[in-house]
Amino acid sequence: MIRNYIAIDIGASSGRLIAGTCRHQKIEIKEIHRFKNGFTKRDGHDRWDIGRLIEEIFTGLEKAKKMGIEACMLGIDTWAVDYVLVDKNGDRLQDPVSYRDPRTVGAIEALTSKYSKQFIYKKTGIQFLELNTLYQLYAEDKNLLEKADKILLIPDYIGYVLTGKAVSEVTNSSTTQMLNLRDKLFDKDLLNHVHVSADKFAKLADAGTILGEIKPEWYQKYDLPACQVVTVATHDTASAVLGTPAEGDSWAFLSSGTWSLLGMELNVPVTSEEAFRENYTNEWGAYGTYRFLKNIMGMWIIQEIARHYDYRYTYAEMAEQAGKCKPFAQFVHVNDPRFNNPENMVKEIQDYCRETDQAVPESIGELTNCIYSSLALCYAVELEKLAAITGRPIDRLYIVGGGSNVSLLNQLTANLANVEVSAGPQEATAIGNLLVQMIAKGDIRDIREGRKIVRQSFEIKSYKPQQGNWKAVIGRYKKALLKTAKGKGAEKNGKKRSDHPKL
Repeated sequence: MIRNYIAIDIGASSGRLIAGTCRHQKIEIKEIHRFKNGFTKRDGHDRWDIGRLIEEIFTGLEKAKKMGIEACMLGIDTWAVDYVLVDKNGDRLQDPVSYRDPRTVGAIEALTSKYSKQFIYKKTGIQFLELNTLYQLYAEDKNLLEKADKILLIPDYIGYVLTGKAVSEVTNSSTTQMLNLRDKLFDKDLLNHVHVSADKFAKLADAGTILGEIKPEWYQKYDLPACQVVTVATHDTASAVLGTPAEGDSWAFLSSGTWSLLGMELNVPVTSEEAFRENYTNEWGAYGTYRFLKNIMGMWIIQEIARHYDYRYTYAEMAEQAGKCKPFAQFVHVNDPRFNNPENMVKEIQDYCRETDQAVPESIGELTNCIYSSLALCYAVELEKLAAITGRPIDRLYIVGGGSNVSLLNQLTANLANVEVSAGPQEATAIGNLLVQMIAKGDIRDIREGRKIVRQSFEIKSYKPQQGNWKAVIGRYKKALLKTAKGKGAEKNGKKRSDHPKL
């Protein structure tokens, strides 16, 4: 019997429903429905239109029914950290606020005035980012928190709307920076500090847990297939890592989308002083693993450049133009907070370069090349740190997600990091979502077999390092970032300086 599986995969900029089957040790996928996503300013905050996303899901499921899918398994993954407050009647109190909303500015400093960063890191193993749920709850309207009966992360909320059953899936819940690594529960000290009781969170559930059938009321409103919902690895990065066609032990992953998530899959967390100092995170993975990784700004900057030009250029055209420009004409610290959500990304990049006495990129090719070059340098430096912190060699980097299509960036990364790059599949997140469903139903034995099937099913492109004076380029980049860091330290100590020092 060939089962039908559907992955609901929603990122910060788009969502899709992808159908999948497994036959003859190969996975076949087909896109059913794709839609845009994004936040808008409402009521003074950047908010997601969660109601519209749910409507898009039903639209996609109706399309699946018209395609002949009468029954299916269904899994949901989305971005992390954002949440919905639900009252006792099961209604949401407001649309969720985006992690890019500035309400959390300064929240880390305020919250760590009681508990040190080292104390929180030892408890949770999670890196310090102002977008983490911990700081969002710290900044949340206390009256709304009081009214809330449940706090559900985005994919758990969507599952709750579909089935009426609430869980807190672990791969996403760990990103909140509130799960205790040792107790395997939400940490009471941290919850008390943000004035939230543990009973507002649903019971923790592992990836692969069967959530249940879609509620009868939805079949009355929509023409849907018979759907059984599986709680997959609901954090899209966790699903992307599962969908990575890796083999052996000496590999790293790069999930390349709106964010670049660079790391290794480990069986135990790493909370050493070096891991804390470098701000690495230990997100829980499926099947008892941990995603030891670094958050890097990623394709968000490229997406914002495209938006600035009213999408006159496709991403492929941007990459083509970038390939005509000389790389490393300037160094940009892609993780600088100024690139988090500026009004004008192009101006922000150009101002950064002016302030640091560098060549200012003007054309679409120069701007794109500037970011691809800086991303590749960042990847190379972080891969070096990753190997040092874990004590494990890295023989191959697997790049998955939308960014795996950018040949220029893949080759620059292979050159600078001196490591072979395997790029693809693009839809690794949806594939990882489908794998968990297939394992839950017994169509695939385990994740090792699943990754073997992925290698057999999808094209993987290889990029080998090319000769060049790459160490010198990395040296100049490190020197520039070190000078920037020292300059920022001087500013904090009250010395006058521009936002960025001269490079």
